[in-house]
Amino acid sequence: MFGKKSLNTVVGFQEEPDEWQGPEEPKSIKFGATEKITVAPEYAEAVRQHFFKLVNPSIAANMSKEDLIGKITSAVMEIVDSEKIPLNWKEQGVIAQDLLNDMMGIGPIEVLLLDDEVTDILVNGYDSVYIERFGELEKTGLEFRDDQHVNGVARRIAASVGRRIDESNPMVDARLLDGSRVNIITPPLSVHGTIISIRKFPKNKISLSGLVEKGCLSSQMAAFLEIATGAHLNILISGGTGAGKTTLLNAMSENIGDAERIVTIEDAVEIDLLKPHVVSLETRQRNIEGTGEVSQRDLLRNALRMRPDRIIIGEVRGAEVHEMLEAMNTGHDGSMSTVHANSARDALLRIENLLLTYRQNFNAKAVRRQISSALDLVVHVTRDYKGHRHIETITEVVGVEGDTVITQELFAVKERARGNSSSFLGGFEQHKIRPHCEAKAQKYGLEVALQEVMVW
Repeated sequence: MFGKKSLNTVVGFQEEPDEWQGPEEPKSIKFGATEKITVAPEYAEAVRQHFFKLVNPSIAANMSKEDLIGKITSAVMEIVDSEKIPLNWKEQGVIAQDLLNDMMGIGPIEVLLLDDEVTDILVNGYDSVYIERFGELEKTGLEFRDDQHVNGVARRIAASVGRRIDESNPMVDARLLDGSRVNIITPPLSVHGTIISIRKFPKNKISLSGLVEKGCLSSQMAAFLEIATGAHLNILISGGTGAGKTTLLNAMSENIGDAERIVTIEDAVEIDLLKPHVVSLETRQRNIEGTGEVSQRDLLRNALRMRPDRIIIGEVRGAEVHEMLEAMNTGHDGSMSTVHANSARDALLRIENLLLTYRQNFNAKAVRRQISSALDLVVHVTRDYKGHRHIETITEVVGVEGDTVITQELFAVKERARGNSSSFLGGFEQHKIRPHCEAKAQKYGLEVALQEVMVW
């Protein structure tokens, strides 16, 4: 049995830890076990309190995960033994895993990151954790210890990407090591404690053919989008929250030439293009003195000096809309962006309103001409009440007539059969209209491919 001094040596968190001469790392405690095991809160807290009395944060921070696992495992077993806490080896494993998650992960919700079926993790306070699975929300039995526990995890997430979360800066967008997007909002803006929203992304990159298999679009639509990307059409992807805009953008990028230089601009990096030559830029929030902010507009202006072939903005929603359209109009064909909107027509109206808001010396007619000259295609995606994601319409921007931006709908959902599967079971149809993009397709030698795909 180890005394306190011996236990310190086992844990290895002292300033000058002695070499541990204890037995081999116990094999009875298993990390990452999927079996649901409940540990009495008073026993778990007793082990936790003894454990953190021994921890030197600076020592722990410099340990590898493998070394930390071994030390935590040994420490838990020795604490249970020395303090006569009635816990079996499975319960000790649960506590050891929780301690590891607290020190290197995101607490009790770390296990949800390992579940490929979970697409969203929503923390609505310390005792309320929801997930989205197959498009539907469900409450989990997971809980944090208290509000301070949630807030500590939130601060660690923000700090990992060089950002901060506190009363003076109670909102932050960040990302986890696996690429998941995180939004955090804390009191006083949040009434009921710290709120954490995590959007996970597929580990395996999804192609257009993969989306066809899921029923998100037809094979004909996929072939058209491949041509549209290859022909350097400027494409705007619209849709609601969680509709799959970024997923579609990533899939379409597969058809960008390998030799092209792509610059992406986002608040929190989530675009994962299927290309080798990608430069990713990320905005920066203001510092504690209120200075140092770098906006999407600042990054876009800088990107124009970086010799990009294409510029991709994760989401356009502010003053950067003017620079984006200017870039599309001045030699950066094939650029893409996403926007929140309820339809393709609403997406164009939103772009127009953004321009008029941030460029007050513009008149509506000039704005519409700029939009019609810059944008070639609006792809609208949606998610129905069952969580099925699919393309709703593919619409061309043809030009402007009088005060109206003229569009034509090339593809649309024909029927909306729904089932209990994760795929959309409806059908799609092509309107027999001659595509306005035929001229651009011809410029890149794709007019024959376009004629083979489309019927008019």
